[in-house]
Amino acid sequence: MSEHEEEGKTWTSRASVYLGSAESAVLVLIGVALVMVAVLLLYSGMHDLWEAVQGGPKIIEHKSIEILNTVLLVMMTMEIVYTVAISLKSHTLNAEPFLIIGSIAAIRRMLVITATSTETEVNPAIFHNTLVELGLLAATVVAMTIAICILRFSQRRYVDDKIAGAAAIDSHS
Repeated sequence: MSEHEEEGKTWTSRASVYLGSAESAVLVLIGVALVMVAVLLLYSGMHDLWEAVQGGPKIIEHKSIEILNTVLLVMMTMEIVYTVAISLKSHTLNAEPFLIIGSIAAIRRMLVITATSTETEVNPAIFHNTLVELGLLAATVVAMTIAICILRFSQRRYVDDKIAGAAAIDSHS
């Protein structure tokens, strides 16, 4: 290898290290921002819950969907934080957390639609569209659940078995 090729390789190696560090720093900032958003959302939901409890049954009934919506949004945000943490640790992007986030988002939307469906029952066309949306959301949740099961099965079947096989070969050497 010539001196020029070694110098170029060293430069690209250093650039790779700097970019990896920059990626990690940005991911940490994203994680911190998401945690702060989740805490603020949770505070807002708890504040609404406290107001609802003080207001009595009518207020609880009125605010319950909003509170549930906020809590599920906090769950989604924290799942994204978990995904960021995994990315920071392994420098890989895993599909499963995104499927979980998508499932939570679909369930969240289904709950909101169901809770507000009494308002749309008056207009048959809007009610039909609401039922179609609920059906599509339910199919989405089922598809994401199947995808999660396939990912977990393939992880156990192919990745864990390959690691176990490599460990067995190493122990015999």
